[in-house]
Amino acid sequence: MILRIRVLSTLLILVWAADSSAQVHLVIGRDGKKMIYNTPTAGSGGSDLVWLAKQRDRVTKYEQLIQKYSDEHDVDPVFVKAVIQVESNFNAACVSNKGARGLMQLMPETAKRFNVDRVHDPDQNIRGGVTYLAKLMKMFPSDLSRTLAAYNAGENRVLRYGGIPPYRETMTYVRRALTVYYGRPYGGVEVARSSSPTMRGGFRKPLAGPPIASSGLTKQLARISHRPSP
Repeated sequence: MILRIRVLSTLLILVWAADSSAQVHLVIGRDGKKMIYNTPTAGSGGSDLVWLAKQRDRVTKYEQLIQKYSDEHDVDPVFVKAVIQVESNFNAACVSNKGARGLMQLMPETAKRFNVDRVHDPDQNIRGGVTYLAKLMKMFPSDLSRTLAAYNAGENRVLRYGGIPPYRETMTYVRRALTVYYGRPYGGVEVARSSSPTMRGGFRKPLAGPPIASSGLTKQLARISHRPSP
């Protein structure tokens, strides 16, 4: 009993001590072993973004599933992979400190919303996550920044703020995901300053637009193939 209390206390200390700008995950292995770790976020030096940019062409065992559901929902599979990269680093056993689970880190209510019964099953998790992304793309057409912000913080918050909510976690999340998607460090992200969202135009697969070095929301208006031109 005393040992269990000590182990629990250690886990809680690790979570509390973690950098608030990182995503804290708990992974439970097949042997029952628990491991807490942080998915690093971009620091002032941007070294994390350099590493993330190199993950754009990463090939994993989930390629076929990603392609399958991306085709079904007409979403760029590279965009889906960017979300999975920053959400779980392609670890299907991931559980965040907020309760999000699986490759695409679905919250319990999101999993239920998209009929995901086995949230750690890669097939179901990717299906649910891509379905959610497709829905957000229709809600925020031509705007990848808001789509990602809504996936991270919820669409109601993005609608309420009229753009990226002023949350450090969400701003960092958008920047990291777009860094993976474009294959190069993405520029600054500016939080919403208006209460009414701008939703013009529309996009489907493939997504578009090069990263920018200055701050501000990026409108993805041009259409491209998989790799953005330099």
